[in-house]
Amino acid sequence: MGKWHLGYPPHFGPLRSGYEEFFGPMSGGVDYFTHCGANGQHDLWFGDEEKAQPGYLTDLITEASVDFIDRMAGGAKQDTPFFLSVHYTAPHWPWETRDDEALAHELVENRQAIYHLHGGNVESYRRMIHHMDEGIGQIMQALTRHGLQEDTLVVFTSDNGGERFSDNWPLVGGKMDLTEGGIRVPWIAHWPRVIAPGTTSRQVCMTMDWSATMLALGGATPHADYPWDGQSLAPLLHDAAWQAERPLFWRMNHRGQRAMRHGDWKYLRVDGIDYLFNLASDERERANLANVMPERLAAMITQWERWNESMPAIPGDATVSLCYTDKDMPQR
Repeated sequence: MGKWHLGYPPHFGPLRSGYEEFFGPMSGGVDYFTHCGANGQHDLWFGDEEKAQPGYLTDLITEASVDFIDRMAGGAKQDTPFFLSVHYTAPHWPWETRDDEALAHELVENRQAIYHLHGGNVESYRRMIHHMDEGIGQIMQALTRHGLQEDTLVVFTSDNGGERFSDNWPLVGGKMDLTEGGIRVPWIAHWPRVIAPGTTSRQVCMTMDWSATMLALGGATPHADYPWDGQSLAPLLHDAAWQAERPLFWRMNHRGQRAMRHGDWKYLRVDGIDYLFNLASDERERANLANVMPERLAAMITQWERWNESMPAIPGDATVSLCYTDKDMPQR
């Protein structure tokens, strides 16, 4: 339920990627009231069918999610598990709260689509997050109402660091950056029957680790020709002291960014400049050790390039679309 952002029908879509149901926009962001995307076209779908439905998008996603739980609860009580993936667009552009429907029509009239460059503030950003938080509360209440809260794993995380009105302190950077402010996000796991209350972990993981975790807990095994990209975190859910170290890699077309993390060490390239940081002592990535430890830097560059060779190449016609530039607001 919610944002898809992984390609459009007829060639791509949630129902072509293993999901049995879908409700939400296919693109990365739409207006919260008109449900039109960055191109000005309506973008709200029920399965493979585009369909209009009035309402504030955050609330619509919540309603669809609660409805799904209500329909799946009976089977869950009979040992038929269900999987629900909820992807709110909040607090994505444009900066609209439940009270801002008039603003949505203004953006349409001015042909600005979701590019609300002249508006928004910290308070509207906070309220958009609050609306989402209310929705998450309703989802948790639905689980409780059906007596499923004790034995349901619920994971909350984000796809990237904040931007515009957010504060990622003490980390540097945000969305569209491979500095820690762009890629280090919290995750919260709730499973009372398994996870000890009040426990924390410093285990480093990536989003695809949660895919592997959910599949493993559901009893799935990967196809020999298509191994999982992530590793299951199931042992961590049973024991907060569990640790598993492995190198992690990133690449981004924007500013030619690349990054690798292994333990406390991080290799980063931005705009053709290579950096080396020890995150245990410098999570703000201000003390560049590239010239102090050139051997370690060279080894990590070699590892990154070896990994990159194993990945599909970034298409030559791939483009970077930014919502704003330095002319719209001063950059960090």
